[in-house]
Amino acid sequence: MAGDDIRAALFLCALQNAVKHGGIPQSGAVIGMVMGAHPELRKQAKEVSGLAKDAIADVAALSPDERTAKLQALSPEMFAALHEKHEHKKVLPDLESAEHGVVMRFAPNPSGPLHIGHARAAALNDAYVKQYGGRYILRIEDTDPKRVDPDAYEMVKEDIRWLGLGITETVTQSDRLPLYYDLCQQLIGRGGAYVCTCENEHFKALKDAKKACPCRDQPEETALALWEKMLEGDFREGEASVRVKTDLLHPDPAMRDFPIFRILDAPKHPRVEAHIYPLMNFSVVADDHLLGVTHVIRGKDHIANTRRQRYIYDHFGWEVPVYRHYGRMGIEGVVLSTSQMRLGITEGKYTGWDDIRLGTLRALARRGILPDAVKNAMLAIGIGETDISFSWDNLYAENKKLVDPVANRYFFVPDPVPATIEDAPRRTAHAMLHPGDASKGDRGLSFEGSVILPGAEVVPGAAMVRLKDLFNVKIAWDGDAPSFSYGGDSLAEARAAKAHIIQWLPAQQTLSCTLLTMEGELKGVCEPAVAGERGKVVQFERIGFVRIDTVTRDGVLAYFTHT
Repeated sequence: MAGDDIRAALFLCALQNAVKHGGIPQSGAVIGMVMGAHPELRKQAKEVSGLAKDAIADVAALSPDERTAKLQALSPEMFAALHEKHEHKKVLPDLESAEHGVVMRFAPNPSGPLHIGHARAAALNDAYVKQYGGRYILRIEDTDPKRVDPDAYEMVKEDIRWLGLGITETVTQSDRLPLYYDLCQQLIGRGGAYVCTCENEHFKALKDAKKACPCRDQPEETALALWEKMLEGDFREGEASVRVKTDLLHPDPAMRDFPIFRILDAPKHPRVEAHIYPLMNFSVVADDHLLGVTHVIRGKDHIANTRRQRYIYDHFGWEVPVYRHYGRMGIEGVVLSTSQMRLGITEGKYTGWDDIRLGTLRALARRGILPDAVKNAMLAIGIGETDISFSWDNLYAENKKLVDPVANRYFFVPDPVPATIEDAPRRTAHAMLHPGDASKGDRGLSFEGSVILPGAEVVPGAAMVRLKDLFNVKIAWDGDAPSFSYGGDSLAEARAAKAHIIQWLPAQQTLSCTLLTMEGELKGVCEPAVAGERGKVVQFERIGFVRIDTVTRDGVLAYFTHT
């Protein structure tokens, strides 16, 4: 986007913000609005930030009445949006100390692609950054080489792009090891940490007895010398660690002098040459401080970590971020364990990380779940502390709101049965592409004597069916052999006979189609026009919404989304 276009976008967003809230908008809020509407501008973040001040100054120079009139003249749509009523819209609780913007972070481990469980923190942080303005940091936490998949670095970024998060910057912890080493040295020098060379069992016995280990009282000079030996490789894995000084009388043994650095001789890290790694509680505090994180939203399974991390903040004299801990979210029906998914892929049980039986975001995308549906479902759950069970139905309802207004309708006939209909008039059915949008037109299905019917409808006992948008068909049975004849055009007669209104296809207008579902696959035929919907979500009438995945000479491969 050119500079003039960026200025115009910033001015409009600043203008709308001022008209909506009164006063002068914060720079972070305006930038967040523009980045959200134009994600391609994230690559021009510095330029956008520089231009935002001028746009806000231009708005500040206008009177309230001038702002309203100008917004209405320049963008009637944005002006109208201020007065729209959004029923049942979920509003997140306010964050304390967020009046001047926020700095938040999403911090996945690169052990595999992101899954639906990651989406909650990702979406909540994103929403708050958009609400208050500010920065949104992607922090890839890869300081445990045992949990690193080299391919996951890019997979995580791909998933975040798909989800549409307003990430403003990305950091990778393995690139920051020298920073952590320097801070560790400072902490030891302050007397807040020490190098422990005790055997693990011996230290545990002392810790459980609320007693200090012999290493705790070592002079800072001794501790620093031992730290240098750790860095130089004089110790092997398990022979030394760095522990932070806490309260030895704390009622929770896990709080007592917990480790913050360890030695790992194997496996090798895929990105750096190292054998000393910070543990999560140290690297998280270091990065949250150095990156200026103001608010942390995470699960309540991290409450104990929050307590541990406060010791490190106190030793350094750093300001502690605002924490919000939400309840656990139980997710059933899909595989979420990265190790189980990887094993299943290796053994051929799953076709890949996007196998629709998995809970990865890329599996949801392949099924036709839209990123905004995922985010909306997570925002509806919110940040409450109560444990909940994730509702797939709620996710599908959010997705349906997005796809139903735009998805074209087609016929798919599973388990196809050919039928010649005696005495039926030749005609063309005009089925609408979308019942709510006449401007899309219709698709012509020309009946010339023979049709394809779904096998489930042609069963002994069925006396009549109505071909949707065409006419009624009578079914007569000679044992297990059916015969078909024209049954008239009356919809009232079909209803009186309790005849099913079914999908069908002219025998000469079919395309082979395989529909993959969570339970297995359905073989059938669909309208040839479906081939032009590759990558889109459509509705197979009487079946549900599906995503058209692949189109080849052999036909169409589609994935079931939801009803």
